[in-house]
Amino acid sequence: MAYVITQRCCNDASCVSECPVDCIRPTPDQPEFATTEMLYIDPDTCIDCGACVDACPVDAIFPEDDLTASLERFRDINAAYFQRHPLESNFDPIISPGRPPKELGTLRVAIVGAGPAACYAADELLRRADVEIEMFDRLPTPWGLVRAGVAPDHPGTKTVSNMFESAFRRETLQYYLNVEVGTHISHEELLGHHHAVIYAVGASTDRRMGILGEDLPGSHSATEFVAWYNGHPDYADRTFDLSGERAVIVGNGNVALDVARVLTVDPDELAKTDIADYALDALRQSNIREVVVLGRRGPLQAAYTSPEFLALAHLKGVDVVVDEADLELDEASQTILDDPEVEPSLGLKYTLAKEYAAGRRAEGNKRIVFRYLVSPTALTGTERVESVEFVRNELVDVDGQLVARPSDRTETIDATMVLRSIGYRGEPVAGLPFDERRGVVPNENGRVIGDDGTPLPGVFVSGWIKRGPRGVIGSNRTDSEETVELLIADFTAGKLGVPQGDRAALKSLLAQRRADLVDRAGWKAIDQAEKSAGKTAGRPRVKFTTREDLLKAARG
Repeated sequence: MAYVITQRCCNDASCVSECPVDCIRPTPDQPEFATTEMLYIDPDTCIDCGACVDACPVDAIFPEDDLTASLERFRDINAAYFQRHPLESNFDPIISPGRPPKELGTLRVAIVGAGPAACYAADELLRRADVEIEMFDRLPTPWGLVRAGVAPDHPGTKTVSNMFESAFRRETLQYYLNVEVGTHISHEELLGHHHAVIYAVGASTDRRMGILGEDLPGSHSATEFVAWYNGHPDYADRTFDLSGERAVIVGNGNVALDVARVLTVDPDELAKTDIADYALDALRQSNIREVVVLGRRGPLQAAYTSPEFLALAHLKGVDVVVDEADLELDEASQTILDDPEVEPSLGLKYTLAKEYAAGRRAEGNKRIVFRYLVSPTALTGTERVESVEFVRNELVDVDGQLVARPSDRTETIDATMVLRSIGYRGEPVAGLPFDERRGVVPNENGRVIGDDGTPLPGVFVSGWIKRGPRGVIGSNRTDSEETVELLIADFTAGKLGVPQGDRAALKSLLAQRRADLVDRAGWKAIDQAEKSAGKTAGRPRVKFTTREDLLKAARG
């Protein structure tokens, strides 16, 4: 019997090094690791030891005999990867990364942000050095998008925070939550109390469509909607009009699929999750029966991953609708699909789309409708959004890349809510250079680069603010390891400044400036109160969704 990795995989790669027969691919040192949808286990090599199961932070690995109906297909998906990439085992000894010499003393690092990139960086530092870490976040809670971005019906993905919670129990890492760097403490002051500062602040804004009517009431970003239903305190007071029967999502990445599910799944199913109570109440009153997902390119170029697309087939009371005509491929796309070397995940995307197009529709079901090769050109309405105008696209080859170009064919569909889900964008960080075009802090492998092209001593970045908004939660692990490797190298080489203030001085300074900061004990009180309320309600947790309630819980 073999083990099977399923769609819950966050690509963290914790399982890779634990496998005694080296049968999990791709590995972090392989180029395809950066773009892969998930990891895979070779069924012919697996020895059924279960080491990978214990290492997986999101409960994504199952014995093949225990796969549920919704996960059975992943047996073939794992096997297909190795048909395309025959396993070549590498039993070279794993070389432990170097540690700074003890005579250098304790390395002090401030990490700005408390999401996955920040947490992976902290975890790597704790394993690599005698270190003291202060973790800052402007919210009263840690975990970033794990708490406020992962869809509530994906509880397995959220369990990665358990790994961080376990690693951060030591006093060597201290929380300064509800503290905003740039407001309550400056970048210069952080450097004055630490050898180095890692900024892992993510990409907090969204890209805009730049079309007429985008600012009409009823037009929102998916970023807002996701934060709203996840109970983010900055978005708890938002309102979304769900009185119409159709919503349109512009963009077809995994976030778009999350939103489509939340809008169509039975609220009784969501009631078992940690979704915000006010969002659940609103969804119970929703009249939305159809969600249309617009993608500017074809089904082969869709931004969603095949595991997330496959999961839609198992939604109760929801039909997934694809027009057979939208699956007619242009010559270049057909050539890609016919290539015997095509990645199995790409072929699976198209196969699933064909299956949805041929599937039966049940009377009374809600619908998620996928439209390909379309781009919105305007949102129309008098006082609010009433319809979406869009143009049909054609794919053209530009320097080897298939690019969507508008044709002369247009359509209009009625809709009362439009959510744009076309990507995130980083914002400037006070005191640091910023690349406006890319929306990142300029850096070389994590070292921040100044305007003169040279590294800024002691200043590093990790996560989306480093590489741009791409990749899944686990992608931040290898990204953070790269940053930490350079930080430790600079510390060992004596390239970092010497802190002028110690841990006690920093604590005193922040206590004066931020009386309601949340420390480890405060976060623990919040966490326990939410979980206790969840246990009573039969849910993982019931979230506090305002700063006032969070701070009250932190005070006990």
